Amino acid sequence: MSDWAFYKTPLIIQKLFSSFIWKVNAAEKVIYPTFDDGPIPELTHEILKILKDFNAKATFFCVGDNIKKHPEIFKAIIEDGHSVGNHTFNHLKAWKTDYNEYLKNVQLCQLEIEKNLQLNRKLFRFPYGQFNFKLARALKKRNYDLIMWDVLSKDYNISISSERILQKSIEKSEDGSIIVFHDNLKAKDKILQFLPLYLKHFSDIGYKFKKL
Repeated sequence: MSDWAFYKTPLIIQKLFSSFIWKVNAAEKVIYPTFDDGPIPELTHEILKILKDFNAKATFFCVGDNIKKHPEIFKAIIEDGHSVGNHTFNHLKAWKTDYNEYLKNVQLCQLEIEKNLQLNRKLFRFPYGQFNFKLARALKKRNYDLIMWDVLSKDYNISISSERILQKSIEKSEDGSIIVFHDNLKAKDKILQFLPLYLKHFSDIGYKFKKL
């Protein structure tokens, strides 16, 4: 994810790319946590424990290669009642990858997902938020829901403190927000600090956390 990315996706961007899902129209106090890049043995189980402590459900956008390496962790995500989505097999950058190669990589990830789970709905998130219209059209034709976000925690940015991430994540979240966290080593120390505080803050004021 680029450092220029907004904490809160501007409405003009959401309207320009309205075929993507940026947030959920919610008439209740609900937030949709999402976690990109896992599963990994160093962090995913700890995230699952934190979510369980707050009776929270989430959506994990998984990298196919990580599913292949750690199928037991992927199964733990499913067994805990969370939903999963496709994040390509090798966490590819759309702006630097051949169109056909990218689609093949998406399919490789989907095959890993479907080895472990029978899906009613296919979710996809572009790594780094990088997309182009040709890829988006192709994925929509393949019946993927393209999930973006309206809140970005920036937990991957080593120059931002956990306190700042918590502050901005709370400030920008609202009813129906889809928020991005990361299930990767770069984010590990920060997410273990601020995720319980984020969930507690919203739980204390009556919010629920749901999967997509």
